[in-house]
Amino acid sequence: MSLVVNFNKATLEALSLAKVGNQQRGEALKTSKELCKFDGADKDMLTLAFLKPFRNLERYRFQHKSSLDLHEMHSYAGTIFEQDDRFLTYSRKIARHLYESSKHPNIKAGDLCVAYLKGIQVDGTPCQAISIVKSETHLPFLEISDQEGDLRLTTHNGIYPEKIDKGCLIINHDKQGGYLVYTFDKGGADTNFWVRDFLGAKARKDDDFKTKKYAEMCVSFADEGLPDEMPKEDRYRVANDAMQYFADKEEFNSDHFQEEVLREPEIKEKFKQFKENYKDEDGEPISEEFQINQKVAKKMSSKIKSVLKLDTGVVMRFTPDFAERSEEIMERGFDEKMGMKYVKVYFNEEM
Repeated sequence: MSLVVNFNKATLEALSLAKVGNQQRGEALKTSKELCKFDGADKDMLTLAFLKPFRNLERYRFQHKSSLDLHEMHSYAGTIFEQDDRFLTYSRKIARHLYESSKHPNIKAGDLCVAYLKGIQVDGTPCQAISIVKSETHLPFLEISDQEGDLRLTTHNGIYPEKIDKGCLIINHDKQGGYLVYTFDKGGADTNFWVRDFLGAKARKDDDFKTKKYAEMCVSFADEGLPDEMPKEDRYRVANDAMQYFADKEEFNSDHFQEEVLREPEIKEKFKQFKENYKDEDGEPISEEFQINQKVAKKMSSKIKSVLKLDTGVVMRFTPDFAERSEEIMERGFDEKMGMKYVKVYFNEEM
């Protein structure tokens, strides 16, 4: 069963700040000596800022090659969850760990916020959480203020919550399994240090993960795995049929999927070959059976290539309704007189 995580009743309880440089460039680490003070008016806004970036992300967990007892972030989070009066001390340890993990010369210095929150609901159970966000870019903004009876325009540079570069949310759920972790890194594709070196996290291979990976593979197969000569409308039909299977079923079985969706022996053989070479990020084959998360699968439908572009300037967009009748209402051919290919589409009325 997929976990239901709800942020609506969460509240910010404590906040610690740091400036984290790149030690390879001789930049310093500076951490706050006291917890950051905020009033009630700011509490709701800050709570939203430290949770909103983590909605609808893939789930991760902390993982160590030998034992979670040796995993630094798992240990720091566990101490905070059990002894929240030590939050400041351990938030500074988190900042130090990030500083010591920033060994690649391309890693940018930035402002770090470590927030302690309560009230996140996991399957209806309230849980504590730690939100860690790093902003590597200061953005300019303007403030109009009333000074000495007149209006003044002041320029500032600061953190824009919508543009946070890196983040991690650790939820106090399934401690033995490495906690429930959400993370993102908008600029670290060249180093992968945030997830690998700092967090030491791996994807949580639950039904959501399995649904996403198999649906991703189906979309990729329609685009890359079918014979080169197959028309785009037929590729679209294969991808659409696959996504329709995910929409209609609660449980996934690879053999049943291939019989019901792929049907034709040639396509099934191509799919078998494509699947053998398709691995997840750990280099492991993707799962053959799982509970389908239809919400996750639906997102993958937007990845299907549904446009046919012709060199004469004509653009056609396919829809699921078209996929069901494509062989009846669309015809391809070659006109000898024109010396050109053609596409003929039948219809009743313009929409």
